[in-house]
Amino acid sequence: MPLHEGVSNSSRVFYLRQVEEKVVDEMAMTNVLTGKYRTTGTTPLDLSSCSKGDILKYFEASYDLNESLFVGLKDEDAFYKCPDRLRLPLIFYYAHTATVYVNKLMLAGLMTERVNLDFETMFELGVDEMSWDDTENYRMGGRFQWPPLAEAVEFRRLVRNRIRQLIEDTPLQLPITQDNPWWAVMMGVEHEKIHIETSSVLIRQMPITMVTTPPKWKYAPASTGTAIQENPLVQVEGGEVTFGKPEDFPSYGWCMEYGQQTFKVPTFEASKFKVTNREFLQFVKAGGYENSSYWTKEGWNWQCFRQMRHPIFWVCTKGCKSSCGAVLSSYSHCLPEHFSTTYTDPEIRQHLENNNGPQNGDLNGNGCEHDFRLRVIFDVMEMPWDWPVVVNYHEARAFCAWKGPEFRMLTEAEFNMIQGGALGDPSKGVTSDPVFHKDPQANFRLTFGSSSPVDLYRPNDLGFHDVFGNVWEWVEDHFNCLPGYRQHHLYDDYAFPFCDGRHGLMLGGSWASNGTYNSRFSRSFFRRHFYQHAGFRVARTLPGAGKSPVVMVNTDVYILGAGVEEKDLTVPETVGLEVVPMASTNRQFHQETEEALAAMLALQYGDGGQNYSKALADFCVEKANHYGCPLQKIVQLGCGTGGVTYQLAKTYKEVIGLDYCGQFLEAAIALQKTGEFHLSKPGVTDSETEKKSMTDDIITVSIPADVQRDKLTFKQMTWVPNEIPKSDLVLLDFLDRVNNPKAWWLRLWEIVTENGIVMVISQKIGKEELSSDLNNKLDLLEELELQFKDGQGQTKVTMATIWKLRM
Repeated sequence: MPLHEGVSNSSRVFYLRQVEEKVVDEMAMTNVLTGKYRTTGTTPLDLSSCSKGDILKYFEASYDLNESLFVGLKDEDAFYKCPDRLRLPLIFYYAHTATVYVNKLMLAGLMTERVNLDFETMFELGVDEMSWDDTENYRMGGRFQWPPLAEAVEFRRLVRNRIRQLIEDTPLQLPITQDNPWWAVMMGVEHEKIHIETSSVLIRQMPITMVTTPPKWKYAPASTGTAIQENPLVQVEGGEVTFGKPEDFPSYGWCMEYGQQTFKVPTFEASKFKVTNREFLQFVKAGGYENSSYWTKEGWNWQCFRQMRHPIFWVCTKGCKSSCGAVLSSYSHCLPEHFSTTYTDPEIRQHLENNNGPQNGDLNGNGCEHDFRLRVIFDVMEMPWDWPVVVNYHEARAFCAWKGPEFRMLTEAEFNMIQGGALGDPSKGVTSDPVFHKDPQANFRLTFGSSSPVDLYRPNDLGFHDVFGNVWEWVEDHFNCLPGYRQHHLYDDYAFPFCDGRHGLMLGGSWASNGTYNSRFSRSFFRRHFYQHAGFRVARTLPGAGKSPVVMVNTDVYILGAGVEEKDLTVPETVGLEVVPMASTNRQFHQETEEALAAMLALQYGDGGQNYSKALADFCVEKANHYGCPLQKIVQLGCGTGGVTYQLAKTYKEVIGLDYCGQFLEAAIALQKTGEFHLSKPGVTDSETEKKSMTDDIITVSIPADVQRDKLTFKQMTWVPNEIPKSDLVLLDFLDRVNNPKAWWLRLWEIVTENGIVMVISQKIGKEELSSDLNNKLDLLEELELQFKDGQGQTKVTMATIWKLRM
């Protein structure tokens, strides 16, 4: 029986039928569809046995569903509005997923010609909310001119047709594993499914006057018929738990799902249901948003900035500050004119009242007040108090502290324990993952276009409801990849830039998750102030049982322009958690130290710049002249602190230096501004520096006086995006220190001019490793040894391979 016994079938069917038949605004944007209109998701593919027909159907369904969300925007103008001040306009998200298809299929070699490079550059790079108070952090300065909607629609149409043809023409080899080119197809599909959820959140943040309910959009019932007044704790016996996706599991997976982690977890209790709107109302009424004692330091700073009075999707009449950006920044969802319900007409509302309540003489049930409505994706509705509350990490943590000193959220290890034993071992294959079940007993894959009552589906074998679906669950752990994971070269920067201790972890999926995004292995990461369709359940460790492990990233991460952000790696003693400090699995972060910076400065500027920087720059110019290359533009991938870049600026007219390391780039940019850079030697305290000033305890470097500093541009990048221009010399100079070298050489052929050369410098990687990928597009001109002196004055030898675009 898929639904709770208390649900009235006649009520549910009547409700859903009436919503399907609701008259849709004539301005609904059906012109954004390049395929069929659909409102539900799909079961993922078993990659050990799927056919081309299965893949095509899966691709089309994902492409259709993503476009169908945008039918709910009232007019074209809405596409150019920012629903979140830290996000891009919706036009970006409409075209972004098509761009990723092209970019990844190009990298995999399944696509050999681009569809529209301008669009594949413009719509490639989104934003990560790195700072909640960076109120207008728009890429390209917020003044970028987006194309007309019709052109974006046509772009999506062309990409769709190209992928259809690709699927038809490309021989299929099973199973589809991570080293199979077809993995790129699945990557594009699953990436689109993630953005279906992302866009649904952003559309939910849009002004209600800019959206309209699309045809057949089905919201879940408000209640199963009996209001949930209690949320009892269920005890889970302690034990050892191992989690992580096996490499050979036959479904698509993102890099951070792989690897394996094992913990011993003591006996604990967790709430039977996710925390409901009704429960959270008590926190709101108790002044929880005004009491700093319930909040972490980071959380209270965010709350002071945002001035929240209630969860973001609750609607009141007090003019609360919205999260919208740009021209919508003054908009408020919480005004009297937005307080009336829009999701149904009076007859349907009366029918629901007669069948689902009121109880105790109150429309909302159990004394809940009439002060709030709920904003769902396309409508405002009477508050469904039995739905799970949607909050960010900070709000969830504050609620737990308000509830009592021993309460907290689950940890990742505990979440994996409450999944129960019914799923079985992953070695069973896809039958062990509920996302493959025909009747999963969960609200995901857009079964409903909203959250649902937390008791709508029956509990699992341990007594917990909604372990999968409905809303994601915030857990206490920092996001980090699992031990043994490996990045995929086609999407090298998908997860590792966020293993920084600043991103939280969400598990279990939501109503909007489909494909593999709501798999038992899915691990989603966002900044702690970020909003998704996410909630939480409360937990506590039993007295005397020991402490439950919670992972926190202890690596200091340097943020370009901001330095190292303070981290709190502690938890209240009363919550029964033991912090397990772990180094970031992004080893590039480990180079963000003063010791590494000092070593790079010594390498690139030691002996007055007569060592590595000058030797390599002279070598580059010599080879460019030898092969008759123009001396106009150069891009250096791995510029470090800029030593080589500044030397090359003596010859080239335009020089671009890229690196992932914030500390290195900070030094390079400082040198560009003033011509000098000063660094206290590692181990020297600030007080010692003040006393000795410019003595031997200070490292001082400078750039040649004849360098025209305005020729140079420095950028922080974690991969090679399309915005990197074609150059006469492409110098790849940091393969020996990056996480995934292959990811950096796959696009070299696209960023070198016809008459230019590519130069790869490495002590570890030569033509044998490079040829399997580069030989498809580039010809090897020569391989030779290059001698240089390191930062300690020792002579070193590195390999230089020189390549030219095959004509």
